[in-house]
Amino acid sequence: MSLIFNQEQRLLADTAREFLAARSPVAAQRRLRDERAPLGFDPALWSEMVELGWSAIPFPEDCGGLDFGCQSLGPLFEQIGRNLSASPLLSSVVLAGSLLQLAGSAEQQARWLPALIAGDKRLALAIDESGRHDPLATALRAERTEGGWRLSGAKLFVVDGVQADAYLVLARTAGERGDAHGLSLLLVEAGAPGLTVAPAALIDSRNCARLRFDGVTLGAEALVGELDNGLPALEAALDRGRVCLAAELLGAAETLFATTLDYLKTRVQFDQPIGSFQALQHRAARLYVELALARSAVMAGLAALDDASLDAAERARLASLAKWKAGIAADKVSNEAVQMHGGIGVTDELDVGLYLKRIRVAQACLGDSDYHCQRYGALSDAQA
Repeated sequence: MSLIFNQEQRLLADTAREFLAARSPVAAQRRLRDERAPLGFDPALWSEMVELGWSAIPFPEDCGGLDFGCQSLGPLFEQIGRNLSASPLLSSVVLAGSLLQLAGSAEQQARWLPALIAGDKRLALAIDESGRHDPLATALRAERTEGGWRLSGAKLFVVDGVQADAYLVLARTAGERGDAHGLSLLLVEAGAPGLTVAPAALIDSRNCARLRFDGVTLGAEALVGELDNGLPALEAALDRGRVCLAAELLGAAETLFATTLDYLKTRVQFDQPIGSFQALQHRAARLYVELALARSAVMAGLAALDDASLDAAERARLASLAKWKAGIAADKVSNEAVQMHGGIGVTDELDVGLYLKRIRVAQACLGDSDYHCQRYGALSDAQA
């Protein structure tokens, strides 16, 4: 398992760094927020990302992909975090695209994967039904009908759900809430009778939706993967997304840390830079160590995604470790950044607050630190 990027991945990082700095700096995200852009991202920018081949990176060549592996997504998401760049790369490609690749039928893959890779269509993953991420807590019911399924219930915090072309919905087809058995994935196209999509406001001003299913009827072909056993493929796709989010958190935290160090070196108080004060030096040193540990965990998580020698449980364990550690480090860095910038740290004039808000949402997305700490412990106990 390699804990450093190879030459190809470093070239991807360099390309992403130059492209996002020119086309999607933090100022662009501030503009999207101020303009209340309904999609939360710039469609023209997304088209340029697609032209660069970013949407094709993780998929095999027979699906129209580049077959670079999931680890090659790491450099991209790290640079996305550094620039706070908004795009449907996580929702449509990493999460929904992975699910179709892992569990979709040949017909579903042929219809949707080329369109996702080309940027012609967007899919969104609808899992959560409360403020806490937990696939096992799914209560939305998919009842059998003569020709397929009927959905009734709601989904919250659907990332990039506004104006998506279709949704991959986790529903309970058997068992009770809390059971790992009885969970299935269903493909619901936008505009289906009985489906209501409403935008949801988040503090990072990204695209998020609430879905309501009032007797939505689906054909038998809507089932994605195994009936009553959709959890394994779902968790595999979620772990890809979790590690990508960890890389984004790492990039955001490292950039915020560098910004704070620059402020410590230039802010003068009592006729000397405040960075010369030993108490602040010690706090900055602790953050440096946290970021170094987080990078190790993120790199291990990325490498595990493509390591065929690992079983699913070990891959999941490393994914949770990466998301937990990156979330903890980003939390400490963002808190200290506000503190060390003093009174101006909480003003909208600085970018500190924009990083803080995005970090808070990314920490909660696909499981917060508590969730992944518990998951890591449970997976470790099962291996012992």
